Amino acid sequence: MVEKKVYVPVPAQSIIIFDPNVCTGCPDVKPEPPCIRACRMNMLIPNPEKGKPPIVIYPEDCCECGCCVHACPRALQGAIKMIYPIDERFRWKRKKTGEHFRIGMPNPPPPNPTPPISGWYPEK
Repeated sequence: MVEKKVYVPVPAQSIIIFDPNVCTGCPDVKPEPPCIRACRMNMLIPNPEKGKPPIVIYPEDCCECGCCVHACPRALQGAIKMIYPIDERFRWKRKKTGEHFRIGMPNPPPPNPTPPISGWYPEK
């Protein structure tokens, strides 16, 4: 018996998830819903069915900026969310204490006031 390997492409999954029970597609907002207007990558289009969430047409183009989530008037009710928000991906560890931090946490540590060694500021 000969085994044959077949290449099966993995479909792109959307990082943006709409809850159809909460999202109304903002039918009263013209010309298009705020989330579509805010999307920098033009990956959302209005749903032709009134009262339905927008359609994600190019999920692989999402840059995870979160503009669509911030523009949504019903985001706090869960109309739109990001599966992998960019602010939860960036983490760091303080060497002295071993504490772990991430961008967007409730009480982040103060910024490091030490200037960089070179390369960031123009030479005087």
